Amino acid sequence: MDFDLTDEQALLRDTVRDLLNRHYNPESRLEAIGTDLGWSRKVWSQLAELGVLGLSFAEKDGGMEAGPVETMLVLEELGRRLAPEPLLDAVLVPGGLISAVGTPDQRQRILPEVAAGAKLLAFAHGEPGTRWPDHAIATTATAQGESYTLTGTKNPVPHGDCADDLVVSATLPDGGLGLFLVAADAAGVDRTSYATVDGLRGAQVVLDGAPGELIGTGGDATDAVHEVLTRAQAALCAESVGAMEESLRLTTDYLKTRKQFGVTLSKFQTLTQRAANMYVSLELARSMSYYLTASLVDAGDPVIASRARLQVSRSARHIGQEAIQMHGGIGVTSEYPVSHYVARLTAIERTLGSSLEHLRVLTAQVADYAQPEL
Repeated sequence: MDFDLTDEQALLRDTVRDLLNRHYNPESRLEAIGTDLGWSRKVWSQLAELGVLGLSFAEKDGGMEAGPVETMLVLEELGRRLAPEPLLDAVLVPGGLISAVGTPDQRQRILPEVAAGAKLLAFAHGEPGTRWPDHAIATTATAQGESYTLTGTKNPVPHGDCADDLVVSATLPDGGLGLFLVAADAAGVDRTSYATVDGLRGAQVVLDGAPGELIGTGGDATDAVHEVLTRAQAALCAESVGAMEESLRLTTDYLKTRKQFGVTLSKFQTLTQRAANMYVSLELARSMSYYLTASLVDAGDPVIASRARLQVSRSARHIGQEAIQMHGGIGVTSEYPVSHYVARLTAIERTLGSSLEHLRVLTAQVADYAQPEL
């Protein structure tokens, strides 16, 4: 398989990297996540101007209809700079669901605004008391003529605090999973926002007879949700690779400059060997991220997603712990960037299943593998 980027892909990567480098350094990122919004609308608008927000949408829906590789490259750059803009939570996941199951009118009414950065979405799917891969939905949809009202509680809703519209999953009256578009400021919608461990934002959304527009023409949307969440797993892997790569760079630079007993730490063989092991973990994670991204060409495979997430999570834990350890006391302070990279990697590891949940998925598949002939 050819892993070389095309000229267009390399240009996209470099353009996004330059944009994020101009706007974010450790100090400016702390300022951005310290605001009420938690990210920069200026950066968001520039990402929209570059076409990044519409990468995965069809051209007729205001997008660029790019492949999964282009999305992976952008997410790696977001991870490298720890950019807090909600590309995954406000565009790729909820926009991907509308793109997958929405009617032509719904797609053309909503997605161009999302691609232009004028509308923010959020996917309200997880519920209290459940964890991935449990997809049991207690939120119910009640038919009111040709419309619906929704009742239930959704938490966590990543970046649900700033969304204009919510894509809400709910149990249909005749069974099956339905997706509904709910205005965030509609009657019967109550949002409670909070900050997450990595400095980003989430919300608990309580629906009490909130009006919702059925996305699509009806029927069970479970398969579409699973496919989009598999793509989200790939996005999380790519973002983790970018964050791990920068964590390793910060660590090796520190070893080259910090002195102990009159010599730089890079002169100590044990520390250089540990840094080399960090590099091995990074490349293992990168390979699995590429593997998962390549599988998305054929709609993606949840088992491959769990394989990738398991290795990426293990690599992230190894690299994060070693980065903190080799930085010493400064590594755990909020003033130094490596602590924020580790916080983000830790949050990703708990998103859409931890390494333990993904390991359970894989062990459940063991009996399905063919036994070698003796």
